[in-house]
Amino acid sequence: MIQERIKFKNRKNYELTGIVQLPDKKPTAFILFAHCFTCSKNIKALGHISDSLVKNGIGVLRFDFTGLGESEGEFSDTNFSSNIEDLADAASYMKEHFEAPSVLIGHSLGGAAVLAAAGEIQSCRAVVTIAAPSSPDHILRHIGNVEEIEEKGIGRVNIAGREFNIKKQFIDDVEKQSLSEKIKQLNMPLLILHSPYDRIVGIDNATEIFIAAKHPKSFVSLDKADHLLSDPNDSANAGYLIASWVRKYLTNDDPKKSDSFVRLDGNQVAVSTDMSGFFSTINAGGHYFYADEPIAAGGTDNGPSPYELLLASLGSCTNMTLKMYADHKGIPLEKVISRLSHEKIHAEDCMDCETEKGRIDRIEKEIELTGDLTPEQIKRLLEISERCPVHRTLNSEVSIKSRLKE
Repeated sequence: MIQERIKFKNRKNYELTGIVQLPDKKPTAFILFAHCFTCSKNIKALGHISDSLVKNGIGVLRFDFTGLGESEGEFSDTNFSSNIEDLADAASYMKEHFEAPSVLIGHSLGGAAVLAAAGEIQSCRAVVTIAAPSSPDHILRHIGNVEEIEEKGIGRVNIAGREFNIKKQFIDDVEKQSLSEKIKQLNMPLLILHSPYDRIVGIDNATEIFIAAKHPKSFVSLDKADHLLSDPNDSANAGYLIASWVRKYLTNDDPKKSDSFVRLDGNQVAVSTDMSGFFSTINAGGHYFYADEPIAAGGTDNGPSPYELLLASLGSCTNMTLKMYADHKGIPLEKVISRLSHEKIHAEDCMDCETEKGRIDRIEKEIELTGDLTPEQIKRLLEISERCPVHRTLNSEVSIKSRLKE
């Protein structure tokens, strides 16, 4: 790995400082990485994520926004709009000295910034957000004296144990931003990483970003990670996950001609797996999600296993079938929860199976029904639960044929 400290001038003639990390071989692509509000390029999570990306052959530039870290300028004179300008200037520097960035990654408010800047950086082909707010003015929740700043024009705030001067112009700038419109117009692949345990930027922000975006879009839960991804394992795994996700968007001259951008017809599904591991990207009718294996099985546990996906298919089909039946019959069914498990058992242990020798697959399905239901309705719904199409497919003879693509 090669690491180089760089400096470049932004459009306001301030000297910004950054770090470029390169793999030993020619990079397959370059990524521009934006840090969180009042953070710097040296935050540990950014370093771990960047290391993982570089190990996967990708070059990374992370830098300090104006007035932060080692970059020139006064933080109090900056705002969300100036962050977008800094990103565009950093991309121009990369184009001139290395290669224009193909992907933008942003953490926290930096995630909101890359969403806003992506449309202005022509080389950008995909965007990744980590713990990003769905609106820049979310940051005002963490500034306790907004009214005082608006009245006096400037105020001192304490963020993460450090004090900064915030001016009224910063508040005015974030309040006028319309990020949802820029997300709708993104017109490129988007990966959203967020933890349900994030106490700084709630996971509802990820939901709002996901809903606003158009396909192809993907969301991955960061499990128990905190907002800063302070556990090195969380940040390193996030880097490997990002590297796997962006690979398919970096190997085509025109990414919109890639199969990954095609909305498949009917019930077609495309699964892409790089042989460096088990992590797989799934395109199901234009909806993107992932599969993987547990760490104990040699995977990275960044997605459900194939059998877990199979159970999820059966469970969702069961619930949908019960919903349609209840609506048709006027049954006051309010909610269905299906819990499923899979195991291999000896055929001789199955009393109602035709197979007598060897092992067979057994799926157990526990159904929880909520609503003002009579015993007769509950009994009938249980019977109907076994009539869902996926249930019938699993119980019938299935022909699977494989062929090589010409």
